[in-house]
Amino acid sequence: MTTRTTLGLALCGAAALAVAQFSTAGRPAAAPDDKAKTAAPAEAKGARAAEFVAAFDKGDAKAVAAFWTPDGDYVDQLGRRYKGRAEIEKLYAKLFAANKGAKLTVAVTSVRAVGTDAAIEDGTTQVTPAGGGATTTGTFTAVLVKKGGAWFFESVRETVAHPATHAEHFEELEWLLGDWEGEAAEKGASGVASYEWAENGNFIVSHFAATLNGEPVAGGTQWIGWDAVDKQVRSWSFYSGGGFGEAVWAKDKDAAKWTLKTTARTADGKKVSLANVITMVDADHLTWQPTQVTVDGAAAPDGPVVKMKRAK
Repeated sequence: MTTRTTLGLALCGAAALAVAQFSTAGRPAAAPDDKAKTAAPAEAKGARAAEFVAAFDKGDAKAVAAFWTPDGDYVDQLGRRYKGRAEIEKLYAKLFAANKGAKLTVAVTSVRAVGTDAAIEDGTTQVTPAGGGATTTGTFTAVLVKKGGAWFFESVRETVAHPATHAEHFEELEWLLGDWEGEAAEKGASGVASYEWAENGNFIVSHFAATLNGEPVAGGTQWIGWDAVDKQVRSWSFYSGGGFGEAVWAKDKDAAKWTLKTTARTADGKKVSLANVITMVDADHLTWQPTQVTVDGAAAPDGPVVKMKRAK
């Protein structure tokens, strides 16, 4: 891991405290009843954020370490543990020296109170090196405690930041994952298909082929994704013969049957529309059938029901 990457990991938690409602870094907060010196919650939040940014921009390791309790700890993404302000300050001093001018952006995703003097905070971070360049991302969970009227870190844990995923929208399609073959794969017309996750779980990728007496005669690749605007599953298909198509997926109540409203273009310029119906018979069997077929606006017969089983 590069020093710049480590800097990103080490600075995640400290910035999160900037959104907590407490006073000056490294100094006790004013007594709660001292109205002349105690800011309102919103004011304290804004002032503290500005103080942290100033400490960060200056590369002030002592001020940053002061966000922790004297015996607080920090664990980075590699599992390395730094215990107490003195050790944390040494870490920041080293990192600041090697990464002058780096900028930090923090997004707090949740804050949960634990009684009146403790809280758990989750968030994400981005560190951008001086002069621009690739950012380093991370996530954190922090335990905050209130001491002497001020909030401090008791513990910060870092984890690797994973890219956003739409995997949760495909939970009712996970039964499709795996390899499928026609029950009559070696007799007459049938088909084969496979479904697998693409990287980060944002798409399911299918490779399919029509077969005749067990031999592939035509096929293609399909990418199944989530449309975040229209809130529905869509797919994009690219056929081995040169055509392509797009479909909107709609499920029945128990998600055992999906209807793919499909529009496609053939390699020779014909416009095709159809409704492909995929039905889960059980965990290891499904049927597939093209219905409501039109070619250049003219109705065509429905296709046969293809019975498929999970390949061993």
